[in-house]
Amino acid sequence: MQAFLKGTSISTKPPLTKDRGVAATAGSSGENKKAKPVPWVEKYRPKCVDEVAFQEEVVAVLKKSLEGADLPNLLFYGPPGTGKTSTILAAARELFGHELFRLRVLELNASDERGIQVVREKVKNFAQLTVSGSRSEISGKPCPPFKIVILDEADSMTSAAQAALRRTMEKESKTTRFCLICNYVSRIIEPLTSRCSKFRFKPLSDKIQQQRLLDIADKEHVKISNEGLSCLVQVSEGDLRKAITFLQSATRLTGGKEVTDKVITDIAGVIPVETVDGIFAACQSGSFDKLEAVVKDLIDEGHAATQLVNQLHDVVVENDALSDKQKSIITEKLADVDKCLADGADEHLQLISLCAIVMQQLTQNC
Repeated sequence: MQAFLKGTSISTKPPLTKDRGVAATAGSSGENKKAKPVPWVEKYRPKCVDEVAFQEEVVAVLKKSLEGADLPNLLFYGPPGTGKTSTILAAARELFGHELFRLRVLELNASDERGIQVVREKVKNFAQLTVSGSRSEISGKPCPPFKIVILDEADSMTSAAQAALRRTMEKESKTTRFCLICNYVSRIIEPLTSRCSKFRFKPLSDKIQQQRLLDIADKEHVKISNEGLSCLVQVSEGDLRKAITFLQSATRLTGGKEVTDKVITDIAGVIPVETVDGIFAACQSGSFDKLEAVVKDLIDEGHAATQLVNQLHDVVVENDALSDKQKSIITEKLADVDKCLADGADEHLQLISLCAIVMQQLTQNC
């Protein structure tokens, strides 16, 4: 009986022929070769220092350092999306090659724990390791005998953690180089800034941004109008990362159709110019009822009050009808409202208060 059952169990399995095995192997390899979807920000991140846009001074200094395979401690600061992290990662790849990159670079971001204990243990232990000056890759380039520690968003580190870093930077200078990256250099303690070569990253110019975005649009077969491109550059405010993200989101939203300025405005959360003009018209009318209705409509449509504050600032500064004294009063109120909104105040009340001041200043001319 058992023999009979064994026989049936064997016969029920489908025979694995040579052809089936080949087909299975081919299918699995085909699946492995299929490209994984990657965000465009990562896909088009600079792979070498030469690809970094608009930061000529930083690139020139780094290229000279890379030629001699020597690097000082670095401090990169500037607005977000200007290429700080991309630059040091590209430089590290050129220095060490793909093989040694993972072994010789320690990157700690703001999302990682970077208190005084981590600096004393993880960073210090990594910095104390010695490395050789040879590279197994056949590239003809010398490999520097040091490692790189990248501390991204260093301005969010506590003062105690920054103070603990001072001695490590000095003591382990033979085996380790540090690169501090931050948005606000004033938040880095003076002893650290004096130990680093400082480089300021400028916001990208409109021309450079347009060129990069058009290159990406060509490679991804995206149709974008001239108005849409100008709007994209305007809403990104020199932040190329934000611009590329908006472009990818707009492409997914349109589904292959042309990307227009209206689509960009919707995705970026920017308040339409007509709505801002409507608020100014209501303020000029002198009617508080009209003003309240316009503000209520703005809130009901889901627009952010902070976005209105930012856009109103530009409109007020560029408005020739207002005197310098009136502009100063309105901009001071804008600052107060921005602070209150950051502290969690009610949006409706803050906008009513702001628009009441704007109305007061606009109706003085009448």
